[in-house]
Amino acid sequence: MTEYSSNTTNHTFHIPVMGTGFTIDTPLKVARYGISSSISLVDDVLIEQVRKFYCQQENEPYEEITNSSDDSRARRITAYLNLVDRLVRRQVEELQRSPFEKESEITKYYEMLPDDSPLKNEYAEMLATADQSKKSALQEILRTKAVPGSIDVNIMTKLDRDRYNKGEKLSPIYADAMSALRGFAESTLNSSMVFSAGINKRLYRYMTEFKDFFPNANGEMKKKIILKVSDHRSSEIQGRFLAKLGLWASEFRIESGLNCGGHAFASKGFLLGVVLEEFKRKKAELLKKLIPMYAKGLSEQGACDARLPDDFRITVQGGVGTADEHQFLLKYYGVNSVGWGTPFMLVPEATHMDDVNIKRLMNASDDDVYLSDASPLGIPFWNLRSSTSEDKRRERIEKGKPGSSCPKGFVGFNTEFTKMPICVASRAYINKKLKLLAKESHPPKALDIIKERILAKACICHELGGNATVPLGIDPEADSTVCCGPGIVDFCKIATLREMLDHIYGRFSLLKSSDRPHMFVKELGLYIDYLRKEIDNFPVGLAVNSASFLEGMRENLFKGIEYYQALSSELVEDSQEKFLAGLKNMKKALEPLSLDKAEL
Repeated sequence: MTEYSSNTTNHTFHIPVMGTGFTIDTPLKVARYGISSSISLVDDVLIEQVRKFYCQQENEPYEEITNSSDDSRARRITAYLNLVDRLVRRQVEELQRSPFEKESEITKYYEMLPDDSPLKNEYAEMLATADQSKKSALQEILRTKAVPGSIDVNIMTKLDRDRYNKGEKLSPIYADAMSALRGFAESTLNSSMVFSAGINKRLYRYMTEFKDFFPNANGEMKKKIILKVSDHRSSEIQGRFLAKLGLWASEFRIESGLNCGGHAFASKGFLLGVVLEEFKRKKAELLKKLIPMYAKGLSEQGACDARLPDDFRITVQGGVGTADEHQFLLKYYGVNSVGWGTPFMLVPEATHMDDVNIKRLMNASDDDVYLSDASPLGIPFWNLRSSTSEDKRRERIEKGKPGSSCPKGFVGFNTEFTKMPICVASRAYINKKLKLLAKESHPPKALDIIKERILAKACICHELGGNATVPLGIDPEADSTVCCGPGIVDFCKIATLREMLDHIYGRFSLLKSSDRPHMFVKELGLYIDYLRKEIDNFPVGLAVNSASFLEGMRENLFKGIEYYQALSSELVEDSQEKFLAGLKNMKKALEPLSLDKAEL
């Protein structure tokens, strides 16, 4: 069986994890074309349902792993990932055998590559070769180079709920994130684990129990580690922690704090370009710090003979929408890959979404896509106001039955009213919280905000899965949460996979208007909106952040504007004027925002 390295890629973009359902089987759709993507490991119930679906579709043997089965969560994940691995390998073998003819799989593979890639040039050379013998020889070489994208997985480190049996807490290894890690570690995949939402020390330590995370004599690891971070400080803290354990962060995946889909982790005003500049400037320094720690950590783990790494990858994602932005990130900041997430929600060949929601997404306006309080984790969450999930949430409130039945409980962490943790989006919690709120004394403005936040909570751990279970026919009546990023409003039509790649590489445009702001200006505007809302909530004691944090955010945003003004000369010439005008407007909007001027 051919072994493919998880670092092998012929594209300059990747598809990040999106919710639990949007990208649950994306590798089965795109990996054979050399495109890397990530599967969420949050919902093992969904994973088991999708495994059953594909086993039936592909005539693979299926034996159910029930909730009551021993170590069911880890085993479900392992079984599904092994299935995906097998099916993708099968797809790649078929693709490599296909003829170099119009619309064939291998032709599609090469035509979708970026035009400036060395491999695309080899393909062009083959096409231009008249000598049939030489042409056939070149085709055989190209077949071996048509390798798949990486089948990566994602764990949101905060979702590490402890498990109970008859009221007794089980061993930590059965906690949600721990079980998911074990499921991936014991799979056949040669790929990467993406950790998001910050450090989880017990989870990171648990990796040392699995040999696939450690290098062989050549320094190669079957399972690699990707850390999703929002700033350089986070990468250094997490990178050092792992290195001391003999674990190497092969990639730091930088994500915009606010200009993203799903959960939004607002930083202290550290804008994406500023963060990328720091990574660019300090990469060699960070590498120099981590390698000696890693060598010592390996030695303590008994793996001192392995060849040490000489690099790590830097990738970025969050709000990119044009080929010019894509190329700028690659060339100016030197990143290895750019993540394209939200636009792929309109590409059925790559992701899942039910027919009703995809039509609503196509027609979404800026007002329809908003930073909500929907997440039970208490983290701002990008939401589509017109989704079927939001329709049903508002309907339950109108009927006097707010809250979810909480069918899965992956975010059940609250013990305010119960001994056993429950979810703050559950009907049980919301009813108790509203009764308590009625007895408390709050100013009218604060009362309205608090009540709105309570009622805003949605059952995202189940309803994000509806995006897969509805179109696959697993649960046709399910409601679906749509956690698109704000950039979705720039796209308005369903696209084929080839059209989206042509858009990414500048061969075609899917934008509905050329009036779209630059991704850096868009993110800046999102931070200003966030700061404005925090300042409005501060006088009634409902701001999420402290006064010093908000003052620091304002100061950092001004510094970011200065940085972007200096950077503007590096942009494509015909976009400089528009970029600078956008910055000028943002600065004007930022200037009056101050806690000193808040209505205390």
